Amino acid sequence: MQDTPKNPDDCNNAVPPEPTFSAESDASAERNATHNVDTLPSPEELLRQAELTAAEHHDAWLRAKAETENVRRRALEDVARASKFAVEKFATELVAVKDSLEAALTNENQSAENLKAGVELTLKQLTSAFEKSSLLDINPLGDKFDPHKHQAISQIEAEGEPNQVVSVLQKGYALHDRIIRPALVVVSKAK
Repeated sequence: MQDTPKNPDDCNNAVPPEPTFSAESDASAERNATHNVDTLPSPEELLRQAELTAAEHHDAWLRAKAETENVRRRALEDVARASKFAVEKFATELVAVKDSLEAALTNENQSAENLKAGVELTLKQLTSAFEKSSLLDINPLGDKFDPHKHQAISQIEAEGEPNQVVSVLQKGYALHDRIIRPALVVVSKAK
């Protein structure tokens, strides 16, 4: 029977007994350790596995490269096709305008009034074709001068605020929000 310490501080200083090992237990531990370790593959096997992996990666890379080239080629074809036929809708509308003009020219016995009426109808067709294609005219008479939409040809002294469009010499045109031709204008300046 062990003596129990009388002082509680002596309990913390107590040293546990060391375990004892026999020579038989050391040998059995070594045998168990060697049975649990997997054997390493031979260098030839490692090389063969690395070569197979490299071949798989090379094949995947070649396929990805070919797919990328196909996507690029198709995109270029789509862009070429889109630019080639981009004006198809607008051209279809203009064919009707050309037909009207040719019909007017084939009739030699027209009065000035009939000719004028025909030109007005043709202008309506052309305006309709412009509107369907979002080609809008810029007629800035009375507006403030905007150098992004207008091109000033000259300035004249005029009543009112300076930099106002007082005369439009030629209308401008915008396709959607892009100016394709600025309006030619005369701008006011202070007296």
